[in-house]
Amino acid sequence: MRAVTWHAARDVRVDEVDDPKIVEPTDAIVRITSTAICGSDLHLLDVFGPLMHRGDILGHEPMGIVEEVGADVERIAVGDRVVVPFVIACGHCRMCRAGLPTQCETTRDDEHGTGASLYGYTELYGQIPGGQAEAMRVLLADANLRVVGRDLPDERYLFLSDVVPTAWQAVEYSGAASGDTLAVVGLGPIGQMAVRIARHRGIRVIGVDPVPERRLMAERYGAEPLDFEGHDQAVDALASATVGQGPDAVIDAVGLEAHGNPGTALVQNVVGSLPSALGKPMMVKAGVDRLSALQLGIDGVRRGGTLSVVGVYGGNADPMPMLRIFDKQLTLRFGQANVHRWFDDILPLAEADDDPLGLDDFATHRAPLADAPQLYNLFKRKEEGCVKVVLRP
Repeated sequence: MRAVTWHAARDVRVDEVDDPKIVEPTDAIVRITSTAICGSDLHLLDVFGPLMHRGDILGHEPMGIVEEVGADVERIAVGDRVVVPFVIACGHCRMCRAGLPTQCETTRDDEHGTGASLYGYTELYGQIPGGQAEAMRVLLADANLRVVGRDLPDERYLFLSDVVPTAWQAVEYSGAASGDTLAVVGLGPIGQMAVRIARHRGIRVIGVDPVPERRLMAERYGAEPLDFEGHDQAVDALASATVGQGPDAVIDAVGLEAHGNPGTALVQNVVGSLPSALGKPMMVKAGVDRLSALQLGIDGVRRGGTLSVVGVYGGNADPMPMLRIFDKQLTLRFGQANVHRWFDDILPLAEADDDPLGLDDFATHRAPLADAPQLYNLFKRKEEGCVKVVLRP
């Protein structure tokens, strides 16, 4: 079959690879009908290079049709139309029962001290082949696959694999309620969806991003757009928009590759391009992130407010402004999205006739799987209004 594979820093290709097979009796094979490129996939192009292996199959936002199931699969049947959550969970351990499948005690990587295994996302999370392919092996199928209807187009369901639950959790973790003001820093896919979810809940939203096309996209769904030249200007603008107080909560939807940290960006790119034997220990033990989005959230949110961090961070040597966090009495919430926990809450909105979250027009670019390398580069450069890419195998 064809699949999107990682070869080296900034080198993604579409290759012929072996077809997936049933390995465990709890597996299923899914023929992929739609799959998406996530903003966090872009980190694999360079920053996380030392943790990748040549030939790794990328992608963690797929859906499709079940073609084969293992002998022990009971809930899923051949022919089911399914969404594949990016988190691989067992469904029965203490963490899964607590609504934290990202911390699954069955699939977490004890060797690296990380949480649940993820599709297509570095050796830190299991090195499991991903879903930017014509087919994929799904582990623990009964616990993970989500069966959906047949009448609506793929894009009403596809984004429930990651984008919508991730944005949903970001808004939940922010604690913002109807009438509150929420700033969303970073208007990529997650930020855009967080805007739509928050506005659907009656929350006032300020959307912060340096890219005009992204601000315009968020404005169409009710965000008040905010451009900025620098950190202090952005903090002042957030205060001015909220009677001098700052927003009640801030979502950091950017993560480790934020704008405005050229020195750190250089270090990240150098480390990301090193051979694995050199780059991996540097990344795992002493990695640093570009923290401008996180710093903006800390400084911009009101005293007593909440910072909800959904952007991916990977450094273990990041400096944190502990005095400001302590003095402002902030609440900080981080973490991968617990897709399984939120799926049933979101599904009725995805299937609603009026499409309140705008899933039908969420993708900005659609292309065949063969065009994936070009679309990765376009998305990485933030050109041609590229916010969300859907690939058709």
